[in-house]
Amino acid sequence: MFDIDLVTIVFVALVILAVVTVAKGVRTVPQGEVWSVERFGAFTRLLQPGLNIIIPFVDAIGRKLNVQEVVLDIPEQAVITRDNATVATDGIVYYRVMDPAKAAYAVQDLEQALTSLAMTNIRSVVGELDLDATLSGRDRINTTLLTVLDGATEPWGVKVSRVEIRKIEPPENLIRAMNLQMTAERERRATVARAEGEKQALVLQAEGRRDAAMRDAEARERLAQAEANATRMVAEAASGAGGEALRYFVAEKYVKAFEALAANPSSRLVVVPMESSALAGTVTQAMELLRMGGGPGGGGSGGSVPNAGPNPGPSPWTRG
Repeated sequence: MFDIDLVTIVFVALVILAVVTVAKGVRTVPQGEVWSVERFGAFTRLLQPGLNIIIPFVDAIGRKLNVQEVVLDIPEQAVITRDNATVATDGIVYYRVMDPAKAAYAVQDLEQALTSLAMTNIRSVVGELDLDATLSGRDRINTTLLTVLDGATEPWGVKVSRVEIRKIEPPENLIRAMNLQMTAERERRATVARAEGEKQALVLQAEGRRDAAMRDAEARERLAQAEANATRMVAEAASGAGGEALRYFVAEKYVKAFEALAANPSSRLVVVPMESSALAGTVTQAMELLRMGGGPGGGGSGGSVPNAGPNPGPSPWTRG
């Protein structure tokens, strides 16, 4: 009875040993992970996703690494800019393990190392910028951090694919001061715009007055030129037709002016002073020429009309 129990115990022990040996020798690696194998504490090889066989009690699983792209959260921290403004910043880092052996043994704690490295470089990059440049230069900060982190993590077998600064937030008192400054700047721009508009309006008015004055001067110049041309033509005609033509033109103008004055319905009494015998003679001659049916050189009884005698004084001509 004792022998049978001992055999049973040995058999059970062997079965248990076999199960444990198989369990230690067979490893199933999930997709997206890579495991390292250590033999007596030394790295030997990597186990890829799927079923893998190792030497039981000799080989052991070392590090289990995620080879997918990982999103690492960077904790919030206070950063001082170049102009001594304090801002609260945080971010995220996207990385992927490209060489699992280096990632497992070249750095002690990969995530902690990446977090510390990212926080340090955020302080360094933001510290070189003014507050305004920090608030408006997220893309510049992201690009600089990506270049620095990717270069620093290459010996660890890690590829940093993207860095994003999520928050850049100044303190409350600084935000209020910035709002006041923005309001004052907008008011200043509005005042400058109104002043420039008024200035432009004054300039346009001055230019309009200048253009009007220039046009008036040109009109007066043209009128004077026309009068000069008319005078020259009259003089040329008088030199060709004699003194009778000149007296005819003068008398005609005089008669037309008198007719216009006498035809005014608001005038009940018209007084025409004739202070010189020459003017009276000219009018008389003009009337005679008109009665004879023409002007100088026109048809009529011919001959010159003698000058009228002197007029003793002004004669009132009236119309009812």
